[in-house]
Amino acid sequence: MKYLSILSLFLLISCGPQERANQKIKTHVDYLDSEGKEDQFMGGIKMVNVNTPKGTFKVWTKRTGNNPTKKVLLLHGGPGMTHEIYECFDGYFPQENIEYYYYDQLGSYYSDQPKDLSLWDLSRFVEEVEQVRVALGLDKDNFYLFGQSWGGILAMEYALKYQQNLKGLIISNMMASIQDYMDYSDQVLAPKLPKDVLAEIMTYENAEDYGNERYLELVVKHYYTRHVIRMEESDWPDPVNRGFKHLNPEVYITMQGPSEFGIKGDATLKGWDVKDRLPEIKVPTLTIGAEHDTMDPKHMEWIANTVQNGKYLHCPNGSHLCQFDDQKVFFEGLVRFIHETDK
Repeated sequence: MKYLSILSLFLLISCGPQERANQKIKTHVDYLDSEGKEDQFMGGIKMVNVNTPKGTFKVWTKRTGNNPTKKVLLLHGGPGMTHEIYECFDGYFPQENIEYYYYDQLGSYYSDQPKDLSLWDLSRFVEEVEQVRVALGLDKDNFYLFGQSWGGILAMEYALKYQQNLKGLIISNMMASIQDYMDYSDQVLAPKLPKDVLAEIMTYENAEDYGNERYLELVVKHYYTRHVIRMEESDWPDPVNRGFKHLNPEVYITMQGPSEFGIKGDATLKGWDVKDRLPEIKVPTLTIGAEHDTMDPKHMEWIANTVQNGKYLHCPNGSHLCQFDDQKVFFEGLVRFIHETDK
């Protein structure tokens, strides 16, 4: 009887890993199952109607995976950039059973691109996100909003108006004040450039000759490779190259302006600041900063300490696109936040 008990225990233990493997396979199959989904015919793609003051337009979304409690909507930067710079999420979210949505905002790539410049307005974009949320069936029990760069501005503004619809908020690589961002660029980042390079860049800046090929060459070679994505331009990942190729300059220049060193002229985002309103944000919030970012990582940590329920993730080797140049740290922290918030 003694040996029978030991044998039974051995068999129980030995089959445990197989049972767990079977469970994992089952979970993975469920995650990939699109049976009965309205977007099955289009492989997860759904064109969402968005009502605006200038008519109704369509924006492009694409779902990956199924999870009733973890659904992440990805807000790209720019403004006017595309969903492409988040294709690396495919390498991390599926095995964590996190459902996520690519989304080209109005004016971007696969979505409609109307020519009316009055549409490139922050408050209108907030209402667009809300309409997309409703169309995708996201709610306070499952809806995580991720916004990076300009998408971080949009995510903060959305949370300040509609946080009752959120389960979690992620603000990646974006400060809560345009003036603070510009001060950091002028006082901290610009002096790090070689003096002769900075002087030449400033001649084009002062002349507002932003389209000059030499200006763009200097910015990409000496600024982008240090603070936007820390790789030689020849090594930039394909999704980044495609994202820049497909950027809509009308949206970008209207809201951001033509300069690569801050928001200037009559750009609509000039003067934006929500620092005083951050304590209103109650939902679990993760801020992501990077050591070499165009945004001050200490400011990102300050945001996490200013909202009511914040956490900070620091990417020590990353820059503005730290999902690429500090990828392991970025995704480990992001995935951990989603799982912990879900619990």
